[in-house]
Amino acid sequence: MRANRSFVVLDKWRQQQQDKSAAYSQHFMNYDVVKCTASIFTLARSLENLILLIIYSRCWAMTTTEKQKPKRIPLNQQLKSVPLNQRLKWVLLLGATGTLSLLAIAGILFFSRYNATARMTVPVKEFSRSEYPENPADLSTHYRQYADRKLTLIKKDATHFDFVLEPTNKHTAKIVFKNVDVSLFVPKEPDWVKQNKNLETIALVDREWNRQQVSFKPNSNDVEVSGGDGFEKTNLVSADIANNCLNAGLWEVLLSVKEGDTKKLYYQGWFTFPMGHYKNIFEDNNKVSYWQHWYHLEHWQNPEGTPVDLQGLRQVISEKEIPTKFLADERFLTSGEQKRKFKLVLGENLLTWKDLQNSPAKFATFASPGRYDINKPWSNKFERIANFKKAILRTVKSPASSQPLQELELIFQDKNTGTDNRYLVSGFDLNKIPVLPVSDYSKGLYMPMGIGVPPFYQSYEDLKQVPPSKSPYFSVLLDSQNKWLNHHDTAIDGVVMHRDRDNPKLLHFYLLTYERHSLLGHYIITLN
Repeated sequence: MRANRSFVVLDKWRQQQQDKSAAYSQHFMNYDVVKCTASIFTLARSLENLILLIIYSRCWAMTTTEKQKPKRIPLNQQLKSVPLNQRLKWVLLLGATGTLSLLAIAGILFFSRYNATARMTVPVKEFSRSEYPENPADLSTHYRQYADRKLTLIKKDATHFDFVLEPTNKHTAKIVFKNVDVSLFVPKEPDWVKQNKNLETIALVDREWNRQQVSFKPNSNDVEVSGGDGFEKTNLVSADIANNCLNAGLWEVLLSVKEGDTKKLYYQGWFTFPMGHYKNIFEDNNKVSYWQHWYHLEHWQNPEGTPVDLQGLRQVISEKEIPTKFLADERFLTSGEQKRKFKLVLGENLLTWKDLQNSPAKFATFASPGRYDINKPWSNKFERIANFKKAILRTVKSPASSQPLQELELIFQDKNTGTDNRYLVSGFDLNKIPVLPVSDYSKGLYMPMGIGVPPFYQSYEDLKQVPPSKSPYFSVLLDSQNKWLNHHDTAIDGVVMHRDRDNPKLLHFYLLTYERHSLLGHYIITLN
């Protein structure tokens, strides 16, 4: 009877475990991989239960006889009566099934990150001035007066969402970004790189790990402001959504007002766009499984040394070397965001471009969820561009354009290796480069590095008109063998170009440092 009661208890416990496993499987049934994981979990638990039953039965059989009244014998003594080789087998089997169970649980927890529903409340992180002293934004006197908001995402169709910023107090307004096409924020590789795995990798890595900040007009059909004390409805001049140059899904929302002649930030909130929606949009954008690329979208993976087939990006029509002068002894220029960010350059006695390029200067690192941290300085590898040699201007044919476009290549001698490194920026129209005074350089062509990347900052209207995946623009840093050099480690983030206001035959070319904290050099190119 005692044996029967033990088996009943054990069987009841085993059934409970199987019910739990079945519940896990049902909960995650929308994911093929998770269904498989949950099935493994169920099987592992069943095997473990079966082995325990066998062990218990075997021990009972070895410690009782038909004529002998069952005795209460401790389990450790029962196990000692089992031959050693049998015990080892059971231990190994239990260990294996336990490992399978742990792996299955880890898989279930991992894939639960990709749960997504049509309406989701997303946590928002906000920082006070004291919590984020490095913040380089031009902050309004109203900063943090309209804070403590909630964010709700409402799915309208496969790619369009409402972003609803909801107040938690009476004076703050409800602000809705309406029917936003999120597919324009999620990486989509250009058609012409899909057949080349190397170009595909570079395109997707730089697309995700570059900033994309998009502004929406408050008086348009894209933004709705209601409620509150009226301040925001009257004074809001820009509502922005930014895909940060970090792991997939780390985004932020920014609201600005005008104070005098200057736009100033009065609200900033960081959030994670739901990874389930991100995954689905990525797959819709690229027609491939997200799991082929998920790791280098969610975790930085350095593709340095990847061969870059330039012929797969454009065809050269003509080229010529052009007179170019590096203004090595020119003192720093600061305009636009560099005026606010130059304080995040960590170095001493830096006055000229030559000083900076030959220094061990570091920069405040841009870290999760999307803020600068001076306690984690970012180093440079400026020795890769230590000695400027020459510049080449090309006319090229891009798969994205029916019209000939231009390409510039600056060649530098690497201080450490003595070999040449190539900085290329391609797919632009020289005639459309803005004509500006040097003091307004930040209003020129202001672009990141990568393939099929958007500008750092642009309006939603411009984004819709020219999606990044349709852009002929690309920019890469290559070694002498046309292998990709990690421009992030080099601490180069992009390029600025404008034609001279007084002499449009002169092209001003600037490199941008890591996170655009500063310019890195000023080159004057003479055009024919």
